[in-house]
Amino acid sequence: MRYLHTMVRVTNIEESLDFYCNKMGMTEVRRMDHEAGRFTLIFLAASEDVDAGRDVKAPLLELTYNWDPETYSGGRNFGHLAYEVDNVYEFCASVQAKGVTINRPPRDGRMAFIKSPDGISFEILQKGEALAPAEPWISMENTGTW
Repeated sequence: MRYLHTMVRVTNIEESLDFYCNKMGMTEVRRMDHEAGRFTLIFLAASEDVDAGRDVKAPLLELTYNWDPETYSGGRNFGHLAYEVDNVYEFCASVQAKGVTINRPPRDGRMAFIKSPDGISFEILQKGEALAPAEPWISMENTGTW
């Protein structure tokens, strides 16, 4: 068995790609428009998985955009997506500077949570050992749900 991808439905391709690619640093590796089914699939890879993702040898994030309007709720009902980063503090500072809310700050130097524009919860984990606790993260309160 091999993990292939996680699919999340999105309501706005441009807004979603801005979040996933421009703010989180992911890369689009494949896109398919299915006219008969009236949907678009966009596959994204994390920065360390881009080459393997193009060959479908790394886990990918599949964004599904249905052309006909639908309402989605409870983006957290499946749990969350988890990504490992080299420095959780730098990553959180980077996405925060781009307008992303840090719902659960990395107070422990190990883990943070953010959400996509569609309410999908992302766990951001420190690669390797936890970093030493540091400000402003230690004093930062949780915001909303995560």
